[in-house]
Amino acid sequence: MTQYRQTAKKLYLRARGRILTAIRQFFNANGYLETETPNRIPAPAPEAHIEAIPSGGWYLHTSPELCMKRLLAAGFDRIYQISKCYRHHERGSLHLPEFTLLEWYCSGIDYHSMMNQCEELIRYVVQDIQTPDAISFRGQTIHLDRPWQRLSVSEAFQQYASMSLEKAIANDRFEEILAVEVEPHLGFPKPAFVFDYPVSLGSLARHKVSDPTKAERFELYIGGIELCNAFSELIDPVEQRKRFEAELDLRKKTGKTIYPIPEKFLDALTNMPTAAGNAMGVDRLIMVLTDAATIDDVVTFTPEEL
Repeated sequence: MTQYRQTAKKLYLRARGRILTAIRQFFNANGYLETETPNRIPAPAPEAHIEAIPSGGWYLHTSPELCMKRLLAAGFDRIYQISKCYRHHERGSLHLPEFTLLEWYCSGIDYHSMMNQCEELIRYVVQDIQTPDAISFRGQTIHLDRPWQRLSVSEAFQQYASMSLEKAIANDRFEEILAVEVEPHLGFPKPAFVFDYPVSLGSLARHKVSDPTKAERFELYIGGIELCNAFSELIDPVEQRKRFEAELDLRKKTGKTIYPIPEKFLDALTNMPTAAGNAMGVDRLIMVLTDAATIDDVVTFTPEEL
C-alpha cells in the first residue's frame, strides 16, 4: 500500500480546518466583510527585499494589500481576506513560495489598536483548540493572558543584539542581526509585539508624528517565530510615491527586477481613510498553535511533493 505523507499530517490538517473556521468566525462577529481580490496583478508593491513571481506579463501578488486598500478607499471600512500569496526564492522550515496569508484592515484606528485586535484574534482562535490562556511550543509554555509584551525595535536590539539598531542598519546587517541574535529571544514566555521600526524599514507605513524617523509598524512574535507585519497606513500619495521610488532604486542597485509603479493604487490613496492593517502568516500561526516542527507539517502539499 502506498504511504502518503498527507496521512501523517491528518491531525495537523484537521486543526488547520478548525483554525481557519475560527478566524472567519472572529472577523464575521466583529463586523468585518470577507473579501476576495485577484491573485494576478499588473504591478506589485515595489519592496526591495520581496520578489514577485511573473505570470503572463503580470505578477502573482505577494499580498492582497494594494487591492484591499483600494477597497478601503471605496468605502469598505472593515475587511479581511484569507488568500494564497506567492514570493520567489522563499523556501525553508518557516517559508514557502506559495503560502496562506490573513490580511485585514480597519479604518479609524492606528497600530496600537491593531495590536489589541491581534491579541483578541489569537486568544479567540486558541479557545477553539485548547485552553485559552497558554499553548505549548517547542517544549516551552507560552502564556496568552494579557497584557502581552511590547517593546520597540531599538529596545529589542539593546537587550539582545551585539550592536545597536543604528549600527546594524548602517552596516546593512539589520536583517541578519534580527534573525540570528534577536528573534530567538522574542515571544517567551508571552507573545511580544516589536514596534516603531526605522521609517526606512516601513515603506507603506505612516511615520510617527512625534518622531518622523520612526514608522508606526509592528511585528508579533510567539516562541521566536514572527507571525505578522502590521502598521498604521500611509495615505499620502506623494510620500508613498517617493517611498516606492526609493525601493525601486534599491532594487536597481542590487540588479533585481524593476516593477512598474502601481498607479491606480496611488490614485486611490487620495480617498483612503486613516486605517491600520495587518498581514498574518496563517501557516506559521497554525504551526505555532499545533506545536508543529516545521511549516511543511501544516500544509497539504509542499512544492517538493507536487
